[in-house]
Amino acid sequence: MTAQFLKRIAGAGVILGVLSVALAPAEAAEAPEGVTLYKVSGSFEDVRFELENAILNRGLVIDYVSHIGTMLARTGADVGSDEEIFTDAQAMLFCSADLSRKVMEAAAENIAYCPYSVFAYEQPDSKGTVTVGFRRLGEMGSEESKKALADVNALLDEIVSEAAGK
Repeated sequence: MTAQFLKRIAGAGVILGVLSVALAPAEAAEAPEGVTLYKVSGSFEDVRFELENAILNRGLVIDYVSHIGTMLARTGADVGSDEEIFTDAQAMLFCSADLSRKVMEAAAENIAYCPYSVFAYEQPDSKGTVTVGFRRLGEMGSEESKKALADVNALLDEIVSEAAGK
């Protein structure tokens, strides 16, 4: 099944059963400090679609999809590089009205964390393995701010874990 076909039938509730069979269980991956990563066996399009659904299934709206892999491939020659970093890579940006309000009521400076971002990528040397993840928000400031930011981190981890089949 193609990703386009799966998108068309997503509203019918069929998608979760189809993709949960197609994707192998995720494993935690080594990550830079402050980043959570999971590696998943499957096609980039299927894992990316699972990531999208994990956001939408929570009633959240994706504000922007950043096509990072495409941009890097397009601009490589312009900056003097021919290295292929990703076969595909995307980041999805979104907010949660409820959590964002709590975060910013706790400290207006927390606007720096919004919108929230999750990502998926596949590298040429590991085709069929897709990495999904997010950058954890710094839990700083007052106890109220720390709690609100921890709640956002929990949401981001739920979304990425769901997309990874964990």
